[in-house]
Amino acid sequence: MRSEGRGRPRLEQSRRPGKTAREEILDAAAELFTNQGYASTSTRAIADAVGVRQASLYHHFATKDDILDALLAGTVDAPLKLAGELLLETGPAAPRLHVLIVSDVTQLCGSRWNLGALYLLPELRVDRFEQFRLRRAVLRDHYGNLARQVIAECDGPPDADDLPFRLVESAINRRSDDNGCPPEQPWMIADGALRILGWDRDFALMRQGTSTRLQIEPVNVSA
Repeated sequence: MRSEGRGRPRLEQSRRPGKTAREEILDAAAELFTNQGYASTSTRAIADAVGVRQASLYHHFATKDDILDALLAGTVDAPLKLAGELLLETGPAAPRLHVLIVSDVTQLCGSRWNLGALYLLPELRVDRFEQFRLRRAVLRDHYGNLARQVIAECDGPPDADDLPFRLVESAINRRSDDNGCPPEQPWMIADGALRILGWDRDFALMRQGTSTRLQIEPVNVSA
């Protein structure tokens, strides 16, 4: 038996990826919520998928809503932090927006489960998830702020400022429809968003700058 820290020792070897029982619970819940549905998933089913007692699960999450809230937070915390940092930087806005889009789409496409699909759950309309809705709205505003700066710099279409955020979240549907995203997807969306806003310069240099900033390898995308 392996100890979980808080709670009772687990009865069997770990079945899920994760360094802690909390991470394993989140992984199991993410799979069940995205494949089976939130309403149809019980905390007992999550505990069984991890290989722990249901009582042990409650040492980490008091309710199923708490599990969902933690999964949702994991989709917006990193891009929201990065967007805030990028807004404080000086210089042209296009490279900063490109960095944000590539980073955000990489996360949405690269997570083990398609957590963005949870955004459409009717349960998110209740007060319990108001803080998540507010944080997602702030992220959308940050996208719009950077987009408006790009539009001003490139004399682009004034009503296109919300399109980059919408394009980013299109990766969620792409992943649902095709059971995954191609590796070039983050770069295609970032390039496409800048084109829509009126930016028409060297995308090869743009991608190289984003690659250096995020310390990831760029993927070849036809210009």
